[in-house]
Amino acid sequence: MPADQSILVYFTDASLIVKLVMLLLLAASVMSWTIIFQRGSFLKRTRTAINDFEDKFWSGMDLTNLYNEINDREEEPEGLENIFAAGFHEFARLRKQGVAPAIIMEGAQRTMRIAYSREMDKLEQNLAFLATVGSTSPYVGLFGTVWGIMTSFHALSSGAQQATIATVAPGISEALVATAMGLFAAIPAVIAYNRFVNDVERLLNHYDTFQEEFSAILYRQAHAGVGHYEKA
Repeated sequence: MPADQSILVYFTDASLIVKLVMLLLLAASVMSWTIIFQRGSFLKRTRTAINDFEDKFWSGMDLTNLYNEINDREEEPEGLENIFAAGFHEFARLRKQGVAPAIIMEGAQRTMRIAYSREMDKLEQNLAFLATVGSTSPYVGLFGTVWGIMTSFHALSSGAQQATIATVAPGISEALVATAMGLFAAIPAVIAYNRFVNDVERLLNHYDTFQEEFSAILYRQAHAGVGHYEKA
């Protein structure tokens, strides 16, 4: 077997089980990279949307006008816009009914918590898959390697008169490709998962802070009926 064997040749010469392991790891790697690019783009857009929304929110713009601007769009609000729109809609609805300020605040905060949970689900989407690929791919690759080496030694014991490095090396090389593919799938997934988890935590902390600040503004409005606001 030539020394410059390609991955494709190693694949074609491998046993059926090792081939299945390689295909599984290749599919996991492709899906991981797809998720990495998709999540990276989504989180970047989310950070940009947060900055754009907060520029408007803290500019002194009337809350009702800001809500109407968001509500008049065709696309559904996301991120901070969704939390704001949900909370302000419930706040305005309950205040119009003339209920007590405490009930108004409870309803607005409950609605914002629901919106927050939905936004959290969006941010964490597919991260569990990256974690699974990162933690299991090396073991899947190791299984393929162990199986390939076992098959090579079994074939050697049943068909060869003398065991030498030259006779077992090709089979072992093919089997080791499975371990290499396992690492190739796992390493980017682990790096991306850790990066995205950190980004998601920062965004969620931003959402929490905004809810507290927005609740303080709504509290003042519920008790004073003020239509404009200043940052606390």
